[in-house]
Amino acid sequence: MATLASGGRTAGAGCFPRPPPSGGEEKKQDEEGQGFLDGMDLLKDATENKRFLPTGLQGIDALLGGGLRQGQLTEITGQSSSGKTQVCLCSASHVAARRLGDVMYLDTSNSFSPSRIARIVDGFPISLVREPKNVRLERVMSSIICKSVFDIFDLFEVLHQLELSLKSKVNNGGSKICLLIIDSVSSILAPINGGKYPQGRSMMISVAMILKKLAYEHNLSVLVTNHMVAGNGAPKPALGESWKTVPHVRLVISRERGSNICAASVLKHTLLVFA
Repeated sequence: MATLASGGRTAGAGCFPRPPPSGGEEKKQDEEGQGFLDGMDLLKDATENKRFLPTGLQGIDALLGGGLRQGQLTEITGQSSSGKTQVCLCSASHVAARRLGDVMYLDTSNSFSPSRIARIVDGFPISLVREPKNVRLERVMSSIICKSVFDIFDLFEVLHQLELSLKSKVNNGGSKICLLIIDSVSSILAPINGGKYPQGRSMMISVAMILKKLAYEHNLSVLVTNHMVAGNGAPKPALGESWKTVPHVRLVISRERGSNICAASVLKHTLLVFA
């Protein structure tokens, strides 16, 4: 079940560094040798290089405009037990099962469940992956790299190692990570937004810039989860106004107590135009 929030908004177009050229394409150079993009360059990059990765959840994929877009950061926010982790596990399973690339899953709150992955994979229709179930499960599991991360310094180190690995894959070939999941990013960032860490906000923005840089330069889809906090009359996503501008796409999901049906709505989407 999915509904489109009428209060959504779009982000304006900006200036971006030129993506790596494909084939024999030559970079346009200014007088100092710097590359710039014009509108056609951006359109070509968007249509040829930025595919959508499926979450495996039809309603979520419809709201996202096709799935998790490569080169962008998507945030799923919601109350506890609303289904955020399920979206992450389904996304990881479907991307790995369809051989779209490897998945890195950063688990900040012991929420990663191999048994739930196994149940998701076991429920795939035969038409999705034509191979024996045990072979399929082993292949999917081996394509999902899980790492426990419990503080901001661990996160910086893991992201640094990921960047080195991605650069190595570009130079040497081999299977490449196409989806990075952090469940949940607020478990790492919320504790530093207080008096204990005077530089907490700066560290949070640094994480945001690293994630968006990795997404853009290496064609990753980045999926993060966030929790909700009390607002003026209604709950709102955590991490405040500074983080609010970070995600390209922001979905909020909810679930009635005792129900297995989730509702999702768009809070922000850079590719959708709202009348």
